[in-house]
Amino acid sequence: MPPTVIDDADPDSLISRLARPLAAADREAFRAAAQDALAQVPCLGAGSIYRCVASLQRTFRTPPTDHRASWGHRAGTRTQQIARRPAN
Repeated sequence: MPPTVIDDADPDSLISRLARPLAAADREAFRAAAQDALAQVPCLGAGSIYRCVASLQRTFRTPPTDHRASWGHRAGTRTQQIARRPAN
């Protein structure tokens, strides 16, 4: 199977790709805002489309809280493993 080529010149593809990491509640609002913003761009090239849509994505992104940013890592795991190790 050939590798997938990412084409930033296709606005719908780019909007879909940039909407994925957003919260589900923000995706449709982002899509609508991106379509409106692209309608205002006089010359649509790959670079101008990306700059326009990527800057909008930042306004819809909600950074994770400290709790969500831990990626499931448990603090203190190594010390617990050392404490459970049998003594020689």
